Amino acid sequence: MAYNLKEVVANKKPHFTSGHRMCAGCGAPPVARMIMRALHEEDHAVVATATGCMEVSTFIYPYTAWTDSFIHTAFECAASTLAGAEAAYKSMKRQGKLPQDKNTKFIAFGGDGGTYDIGLQALSGAMERGHDMVYVCYDNGAYMNTGIQRSSATPRFADTTTSPAGSVIPGKMQPRKDLAKIMVGHHLPYVAQSIAVNNFKDLYEKAEKAIYTEGPCFLNVFAPCPRGWGYPTDGLMQINKLAVETCYWPLYEVIDGKYKINYKPAKKLPIEEFLRPQKRFKHMFNPGNEWMIEEFQKEVDNRWEELLMLEKATNQIEEN
Repeated sequence: MAYNLKEVVANKKPHFTSGHRMCAGCGAPPVARMIMRALHEEDHAVVATATGCMEVSTFIYPYTAWTDSFIHTAFECAASTLAGAEAAYKSMKRQGKLPQDKNTKFIAFGGDGGTYDIGLQALSGAMERGHDMVYVCYDNGAYMNTGIQRSSATPRFADTTTSPAGSVIPGKMQPRKDLAKIMVGHHLPYVAQSIAVNNFKDLYEKAEKAIYTEGPCFLNVFAPCPRGWGYPTDGLMQINKLAVETCYWPLYEVIDGKYKINYKPAKKLPIEEFLRPQKRFKHMFNPGNEWMIEEFQKEVDNRWEELLMLEKATNQIEEN
C-alpha cells in the first residue's frame, strides 16, 4: 500500500515524545521514535526497557518520554519481564478481565549490553517460548551508560575503557558477535537489521512488520553513540550512511527463514570511510597499523559475501 512517510510521521500520535535527556547526536532516540510511530492509531503498547542509556534518560521519575505503559526492569531481564506481561495479558483476556477488542502490543528495548551480553539468556528464552512480542536492540557497540566498556557487539580493534588501544594490545581483539543470525537460529517469523537515520522508511516498515507479525520478532538497529565512538554530534547521519555504504551494517530482513537484502550499494565503499570519522579507531591509521584496516576489511567482506549467499540459497530453496 502506497503511503507518504512524512505525513505518517507528522500526523500520528507520538508514543515517544520530546523532553528526554539522551545526548545530542545519539542514534537511540530516532530508533525509539520511529519504531513507536509504526504502532497503529487504535493500538496501545506495553514497553519494557533494560537498564541503560535509554531507560535512565527517558524515564526519570516522575517524568517520562513514553506515552504508553512503561516497565523499567533490570539489565538482564527486559525480554523475560515483557514476556510475563504478554502472558498475563493473554490470560486476563481469556478470563474476561480485559475487553476482547482491546489490542495491546508488547515491545522491549535494550542496548547491546542488555541484549548481546547480560540479557541474552532472557531474550533467547522469550523467543524460544514464542511470546507475541518484539525485541528491539539499539546497538551502540559498547556499555555506553556505565563508561564505554567493551561488549560482544564492540567491533574488533575499537578503543574502549576496558579494551584500550595501546602499544601491546590494539583495542578489542575479538570480532563482533552477529546477534541477528543468532536470532535467525531461533526460527522466528521475522528478524531484521536497520539503522537509526538515513533510511527511516526502512526502519518504519520493518518495525510495522515486526509489531504486526504474530509471534516473537527481533529488530537489531544500528544506533551510533557520539560519546563512545568519538564523532561530532552533527555526524549521526554521516556515520549511518557510511555503515551501510561500506556494508559494515547491511540492511536485511529474514522472513520465515528467507533472507532478503533491502539495500545493495552500487559501489561498496572501503571500510576506511566508516572508520576514519571515529576516534575509537584513530590508532588504526597510525604508521605500521595498516594490517588492522586490512583485517577489518576482510571481516566485513566475508560477512557481506556470506549474507549474499544466504539470500541466494534461501530464495533457491523456496523456488524449488
